[in-house]
Amino acid sequence: MKILVVDDDPGLRSLVGLALERAGFTVVTAADGQVALMQAAREAPDLIVLDQGLPELDGLEVCRRIRARSEVPIVFLTARDDELDRVLGLELGADDYVTKPFSPRELVARVKAILKRTRGPAGEVLRQGVLCLDIGRHSCAVAGVEVALTGTELAILRVLMLTLGRVTGRAQLVDAVWGAGSPVSDRTLDSHLRNLRAKLAAAGCAEAIETLHGVGLRMGSCGGS
Repeated sequence: MKILVVDDDPGLRSLVGLALERAGFTVVTAADGQVALMQAAREAPDLIVLDQGLPELDGLEVCRRIRARSEVPIVFLTARDDELDRVLGLELGADDYVTKPFSPRELVARVKAILKRTRGPAGEVLRQGVLCLDIGRHSCAVAGVEVALTGTELAILRVLMLTLGRVTGRAQLVDAVWGAGSPVSDRTLDSHLRNLRAKLAAAGCAEAIETLHGVGLRMGSCGGS
């Protein structure tokens, strides 16, 4: 698999690139936002590691432009401690973030986890009413019309559809999507859920995900039977 690493620090690009190559990935790099957009279009990477604090065209704008045409998984690298900045990145469509300074081993583990959850078993197709989720093809459709989901949004929806008719606790959902013990905050989960609900509502499934306050979440109705 091919990973695009975007950071204006050549030392960090080299460090991250070497760690990913040792893990078996092919790595391409970019030092700024404009080159990152060109590399993303030309190289069609399987995942992008993107510095949030790029000069000129920052990581948030790069993410916004990539999301306008692609659902490739994106992991933000951020030196910012403000959770609002991280939440903004998630709301723009990023799948995860790693705060600097970080361990290259931790980043590689995050990358592997995201790729694993966004590439489910081939042939796995889940349905609820007019909602159809094809995991192997990374495809979601409502009444035959495709709905573009990020890898994390697809993984959340998959867990809820696999537990159809049952309530999934928030902690249980985090463990299933990000892995047991992942330090994922409630605001991070809420950001992904908000984006997912908005996309499904725009497609005609406003009641697809129900919240039972103090208990958890479950799949609701989405037309059909």
